[in-house]
Amino acid sequence: MAVLNQRYLQPGERIRVMVVDDSVVIRRLVTQVLEQDPILQVVGTASNGAIGLQRIPQFNPDVITLDIEMPDMDGLEMLRRVRREYPLLRVIMFSTLTERGAAKTLEALTLGADDYVAKVSNEGSLDRSMARLREEMLPKIKQFFHLPEQSRVAVRPILARAPTEQPARPGAQVLQRMKMRPQVVAIGVSTGGPTALGTIMPLFPAGFPLPIVIVQHMPPLFTRLLADRLNATCQLPVKEAAQKDLVEPSKILIAPGDFHMKLASNGDGVRVVLDQSPRQNSCRPAVDALFASTGEVYGGAVLAVILTGMGQDGLHGVEILKAQGASVIAQDEASSVVWGMPGAVVNAGLADRVLPLDEVVPEILRMTGRN
Repeated sequence: MAVLNQRYLQPGERIRVMVVDDSVVIRRLVTQVLEQDPILQVVGTASNGAIGLQRIPQFNPDVITLDIEMPDMDGLEMLRRVRREYPLLRVIMFSTLTERGAAKTLEALTLGADDYVAKVSNEGSLDRSMARLREEMLPKIKQFFHLPEQSRVAVRPILARAPTEQPARPGAQVLQRMKMRPQVVAIGVSTGGPTALGTIMPLFPAGFPLPIVIVQHMPPLFTRLLADRLNATCQLPVKEAAQKDLVEPSKILIAPGDFHMKLASNGDGVRVVLDQSPRQNSCRPAVDALFASTGEVYGGAVLAVILTGMGQDGLHGVEILKAQGASVIAQDEASSVVWGMPGAVVNAGLADRVLPLDEVVPEILRMTGRN
């Protein structure tokens, strides 16, 4: 997984964006939305991947928004070339919410795309389409940069901590206070998640004795295809969770897009409860919703894992779990695509372990007595 980390913008510097899409309408719409933000500058456009590659040296963009289906050279082939020739260039795929679009987007993420935005459709008016695009795309672009006002106020204290530094409350002491071994592993992840999960989930051995529940911020279709992709490579069965699914050992459940996944115990075991209650942290599914409900069922016998992702979804849930005596692993900054979610947990002093991605599963196995 190519990890680029965030770049500091100097005062007055703008994020340079190139829009690559074969649709004139889409190029104009994206350009208009991005140019309304004072921190963003559309430096150029291209109608296919071949032209886009030719124009990268000319426009010197920081970010490319990249359509998938294009003539001559499609987005996937351009992405392969960009990752070889311009490894530091951020790429956000611009895909349709269709079965084919979702499958191609997941393939793009495994090839090194940094994130994706779903194309607007059936919004009813240009204003609504632009508002939706603004809401979805602008945060996805800005997440890769420290803006000058963030650099002065909120971000530097987080980055001052060494990525692998242990918090003030060592994890060993927390584990000694626990009366029980973890009975469930709960994972929260967002930007960079499909690649991160594809890297670590196959490392769980067959017969791993705990259930694993995952919230990956993704829309419908995407979560099912992600579960299918992981199921093909993992030693444990993986599926998109359904209402009343039994949460049982040696099974991995992924929250479906647009539904909060919560856990509940009603006498016949622990089962999945799906609902479409309001978004939390602008997310549905939300990590906070899963973590809070997991604590209600398992108390302190939870091992919570926060991986790469934008924002701070999961922080409140971790606070609840830690108060009950749970253990927490956070991915370190160096191996995260975006250190928002794990960084928030580490900065709050709630992580028992701060680890590179490739050390997460070995530590889970150790903490659950499986090493």
